Amino acid sequence: AEMITLDLAALESGLHSGLEALGLDLSALQIAQLCQYASLINKWNKVYNLTALREQESILTHHLLDCLAVLAPLKDWAASNNLAAPKILDVGSGAGLPGLIIAICQPDWFIHTIDTVGKKTAFMQQAAAQLQLKNVSVHHARVEALSQQYALRFDLIISRAFSSLPDFLSWTALLRAPQGKWLAMKGKAPNSAELAELGHAFHVEKVQSLAVPQLQAERCLVWIAAN
Repeated sequence: AEMITLDLAALESGLHSGLEALGLDLSALQIAQLCQYASLINKWNKVYNLTALREQESILTHHLLDCLAVLAPLKDWAASNNLAAPKILDVGSGAGLPGLIIAICQPDWFIHTIDTVGKKTAFMQQAAAQLQLKNVSVHHARVEALSQQYALRFDLIISRAFSSLPDFLSWTALLRAPQGKWLAMKGKAPNSAELAELGHAFHVEKVQSLAVPQLQAERCLVWIAAN
């Protein structure tokens, strides 16, 4: 599919108004990094088809703003748990969504991303290097194997891509720090049947609805804890 050339001026002005709507105060450097990241996604997409975007969708709304909308809830979570430098794992991160966006916005946090697809992890490594993100580690692995390979345990395990909540939880359970939580980024809020599938080991703490600027679509965050 032929990608449209990215209009960086339009992207930047849309980003500024989106950040204002979200109440996010980013530095000029961070805004430049987000724009550079968008153009890297755009460039690599032409060759590698990293992310599926339908005709009417854009990198600004469906990637940048969609992920930036999670920042305020994440900052609230970190503050309420007294975590100055939380360790976060983004599972099935793809092009680095939301992991690299969180890393740009929170340089003091430690962000790990993981994907099984080599071209996606190669892209994330390249993007992290070009954006000079010192707080990012990229893993090319199956998430079930990560707990055997590394001693790392995470304060938050997040995913935007997982369709099955039970798989997301069971495959990452060993990677969770003692007080750690899971966060699933979803479109529609999960129904009671989906929540019942979580079984006895987990419970949903809250379902938080999200408004994404410039995007008319349902979005929510499902916060999950272990029993």
